[in-house]
Amino acid sequence: MTPFLLNSLDIGEASVIQLALNQSISTVCIDESVGRIVARLNNLSVTGSIGILLRAKKEGYLLSVKPAIENMLNHNIRLSNTVIDIALKEAGETYA
Repeated sequence: MTPFLLNSLDIGEASVIQLALNQSISTVCIDESVGRIVARLNNLSVTGSIGILLRAKKEGYLLSVKPAIENMLNHNIRLSNTVIDIALKEAGETYA
């Protein structure tokens, strides 16, 4: 693993990016903004947890993303209201 990755990111994000580069994987799942920037600087496409949930709903694995988002919030995973609103809108759901 390169010193740049280790000095810029936590071990999990650095490992994901390094593995993607080593294995020619084009898309990584990273939620932290610095990790997303570093991934993009390495020409990787980026999705996050919310993107995974939206794709799961689109492909029929989830009926709703709202319970998963609520579960994330209940487990102290920080999501901005803007991200939540956009995700629910894209999923065709409301936060009521």
